[in-house]
Amino acid sequence: MISANKNISINVGLDEKNIPEKISMLADDSGTDKPINCRAMILAMWDNDSKETLRLDLWTKDMTIDEMKIFFHETLVTMADTLEKSTADDRISGDMRDFCDHFAEKMEIRTKDGG
Repeated sequence: MISANKNISINVGLDEKNIPEKISMLADDSGTDKPINCRAMILAMWDNDSKETLRLDLWTKDMTIDEMKIFFHETLVTMADTLEKSTADDRISGDMRDFCDHFAEKMEIRTKDGG
């Protein structure tokens, strides 16, 4: 039985060629009543009926390559965190974090911890 609902709203502004120019997000629990402007998003959802992942990857014209590298790195790190929380498998999530370090090094990006 569902006891509550939360809303997440994503708005994508497109140009005349259907290329994203603006992406914004507003969530009930975001701590603000104003949409948060974003340059990229990766949305993945599990379809239990078809047993497959549904994905929506978008980025705006303004997203720089350097920002995209950082965005991917941070996304991979959070995926490792989620994997560990959801499976309690610290071995494989640790391997994933090792890959994230390798990824950051190869992409020549600086991480938040200075690495």
